[in-house]
Amino acid sequence: MAFALLTSVAPIFGLYTSFFPVVMYMIFGTGRHVSTGTFAVVSLMTGSVVEQLVPTPLAFNSSSSEAADLEAQRIGVASAVALLSGIIMLCMFGLQLGFLSTYLSEPIVKAFTSAAAFHVTVSQLQSMLGLRLPRNTGSFSLFKTLALVMENLSHTNMAELLISVVCLAVLVPVKEVNTRYRHRLRTPIPVEILMVIIATCVTYFSSLDSNYNIEIVGHIPAGFPKPQLPAFHTFPAIAGDTIAITFVGYAVSVSLAMIYADKHGYSIHPNQELLAHGISNTVSSFFTCFPSSATLATTNILESAGGYTQLSGLFTSLVVLIVLLVIGPLFYFLPKAVLACINVTSLRQMFLQFQDLPELWRISKLDFMVWVITWLSVVVLNVDLGLAIGVLFSMMTVICRTQRADCSVLGWASNTEIYRPMENHRKCYEVPGVKILTYNGPIYYGNRSFFREKMSRVLGLTPEKIRSREKAKKALEKREREASVSSVERGIANTSFSSVNEFFESETSEKDVQAVLIDCSRVIFVDVAGARLFTQMCTECQKIGVHVYLANCNENVLKILTSSGLMSHMNPQHIFVTVHDAVLYIQQQREKPLETNPTVWV
Repeated sequence: MAFALLTSVAPIFGLYTSFFPVVMYMIFGTGRHVSTGTFAVVSLMTGSVVEQLVPTPLAFNSSSSEAADLEAQRIGVASAVALLSGIIMLCMFGLQLGFLSTYLSEPIVKAFTSAAAFHVTVSQLQSMLGLRLPRNTGSFSLFKTLALVMENLSHTNMAELLISVVCLAVLVPVKEVNTRYRHRLRTPIPVEILMVIIATCVTYFSSLDSNYNIEIVGHIPAGFPKPQLPAFHTFPAIAGDTIAITFVGYAVSVSLAMIYADKHGYSIHPNQELLAHGISNTVSSFFTCFPSSATLATTNILESAGGYTQLSGLFTSLVVLIVLLVIGPLFYFLPKAVLACINVTSLRQMFLQFQDLPELWRISKLDFMVWVITWLSVVVLNVDLGLAIGVLFSMMTVICRTQRADCSVLGWASNTEIYRPMENHRKCYEVPGVKILTYNGPIYYGNRSFFREKMSRVLGLTPEKIRSREKAKKALEKREREASVSSVERGIANTSFSSVNEFFESETSEKDVQAVLIDCSRVIFVDVAGARLFTQMCTECQKIGVHVYLANCNENVLKILTSSGLMSHMNPQHIFVTVHDAVLYIQQQREKPLETNPTVWV
């Protein structure tokens, strides 16, 4: 009922949404501890769509005949969002797109839910203060709402403010007791239920609604809702927002299900979760329900109470059924300020996620930046736009990591077949005449220039060096031709270099690089641009008399390199299974076998 206020619909529709989706998920879901129903973030996002299409009139009388029409229009829009969200999930299930939830990393989810908690809290201020204000939507809505509340503080209903203060004074400490002593308490103290009962009784016997003009829930019809069609004509207007709501609801649900699955030792099937939530939203939308998802607070309570299978949803839905059939009308005098306080206090876990920031900074600075950027974007701009910015920024960090991967020179650990980066291991020594390089990332169009720059700097592949060697090679070939002609005419033996390789070997000192060995064990993939770069660098190395060797190539990388024509510029015998095999082969070719004591090389 409290989350229905976030959706800008009557509280009764919150009860419907807490019943029908639960039954559907119990049948099709795979999360044994997951409790589905109303969720603050999804309700808030749905409420923004409802307010955009069916805004509250400035001079609105809740008892007028127009109120029923307005409520019907609003639940029609909310049900349309639920239906379209369910259809999207079912389409994603058909395409097996359950993996898309992985794009919402843990920092994104935590920052998003924490920032959304601020939106929820600010949106409930007007109910807690007894103000009748229009709801702001779009970018900077949080600050617009705060400014509007500050402007109207003089119109605060002191009775509703007193109710809110008392409720918070009771809810916050009792919830803290439930959290700290959850292992000692067999079941959490049902403080929300007790508060609802007490507030309803006090309002009824004191006539607070008529004497102090406090806003109450009003009529709650008993029984099941009649099936009705959602507002199909709103699909074009709600499509963009519904995609964001679907993505958020599914990602939060799967993340929550996986947390408890890992804790209790069973597995979750993301595609099956798509089917379960898709059916839940699709079916429930025809019973005047708004979008549902897994809920943080009730899932935690369910797990603490000992629920272990999906059948626990049957008992929770039975309780809601009793409320729908019998108890619901008794909440007529329940103040909406109490529901607003329940909303705010239910976000405790989301606010406490700030405690993870110091540890996140210590572990990964980039993940810390993802958290901060996502949080600021959601708070400053809006929930859906901020989430999109957070996802894009997170993907950019992944791209930057692959673009700026390290290129290391490997050294040999004596009396072993182990090769490690020399900058990190002092007891590893470089094989003379051989540069062993490893690149810690894929080689693709996005980082090919960076990879080339690193390799050129290590090998000394400067344009000047390549041109000078090419000129020397052409001059040598010219002298060989002239010497051949002179030898034939005079009958004198040719005393020039027998080959270009001998010339390079004479020009190259013992300490110069004569072979480059690339360890491809950490190159997870290569695209066409990366394969062409390999071919180009192989050609340039040959121009300066350096042979290229490859080791530890996975099948996909080797297939792409072969298909791109690398073998026409490189000897197929220069590809090895391990780095050590390649080093032994290079030493044999030079007729200087690898010694066990690296000091002999110096």
